[in-house]
Amino acid sequence: LAVKDPTAVERANLLNMAKLSIKGLIESALSFGRTLDSDYPPLQQFFVVMEHCLKHGLKVRKSFLSYNKTIWGPLELVEKLYPEAEEIAASVRDLPGLKTPLGRARAWLRLALMQKKMADYLRCLIIQRELLSEFYEYHALMMEEEGAVIVGLLVGLNVIDANLCVKGEDLDSQVGVIDFSMYLKSDDDIGGKERNEQIAAILDQKNYLAIAKNNIIKLQEENHQLRSENTLILMKTQHHLEVTKVDVEAELQTYKHSRQGLDEMYNEARRQLREESQLRQDMENELVVQVSMKHEIELAMKLLEKDIHEKQDTLIGLRQQLDEVKAINMEMYQKLQVSEDAMKEKNEIIGRLEDKTNQINATMKQLEQSDKDLLTQTRTIAMSFVKCASNEAQHQYKLVKDISF
Repeated sequence: LAVKDPTAVERANLLNMAKLSIKGLIESALSFGRTLDSDYPPLQQFFVVMEHCLKHGLKVRKSFLSYNKTIWGPLELVEKLYPEAEEIAASVRDLPGLKTPLGRARAWLRLALMQKKMADYLRCLIIQRELLSEFYEYHALMMEEEGAVIVGLLVGLNVIDANLCVKGEDLDSQVGVIDFSMYLKSDDDIGGKERNEQIAAILDQKNYLAIAKNNIIKLQEENHQLRSENTLILMKTQHHLEVTKVDVEAELQTYKHSRQGLDEMYNEARRQLREESQLRQDMENELVVQVSMKHEIELAMKLLEKDIHEKQDTLIGLRQQLDEVKAINMEMYQKLQVSEDAMKEKNEIIGRLEDKTNQINATMKQLEQSDKDLLTQTRTIAMSFVKCASNEAQHQYKLVKDISF
């Protein structure tokens, strides 16, 4: 016999357990005929099986003090992918008494079942494999086709009404052990042998090669025994047919609900496809607009560059004119400086001339004053001479008078 991949065997075993658990829960719930509570054993075993499925291939994450594995990480990611899951995540965080991530994950699974949204939540999670790779190994059940099959089977659980008291339940310290006895049936059941073989394979998955050989020997023995007991089997055929009819009806009901869930998934996928097609068309239209805008911008850039070159040429001409004006101003300044020096020199000459004029005016005033004084003295002398002398001839007096005046 060819050696099988151990991880593939584990995934197959978990898938078989999930099938048995979901089918058994639906059958028992339909026969139970009322709302299920937390103490219902098939429901408890369903959560245990789901916990094992979610733990398969989970990466070991390093915390501050130790290493641990927790399924709360990927489940907490659902609220970012499915907006309706924000409420359930917030409710789990607000629950008192939950101290471990595993306890929060168990509460999340129970709330999701009550909301009848478990299949929807996990479906949006398994399609994001790039995000799941942060939490799971590449060979994990949630990363392979078995995970998608289990999510499809979970749609059938929407027919179940569950009323679970999550707040008062001790979810941190529960031990998730699968009770295989719940899935073992008597040999009278036409599907009992197949279920027993599945459970046996799960219990002994580490020694699956030896199990395969033992199964071959067992099948050979059973074949011989079946030949000898053919008459007894014929007598029990009617009973087996009745049991089979019940199972077929239950499976048909499960298939109808599963088909309904698949139809919903198909419709959702078509809706998403239409939205993505419309989004792609919008993006293409936006791209056309962007290309047109790019051409317009390029044309505007060319016109702007032309305008800049013209302005640069004008600026160069203005700079040349400015240099000429500066040269003219410098020449005028130099001439002005020379004129100022000449004016300063002329002002100095004028000053000296004014000083000389003032001196001349002073001298003239002194001379005038001297003339006045001399005339006064002359007059005085003449008057004295007139008084002292006798009255002489008229012409002498006139001469003196003319001289004095």
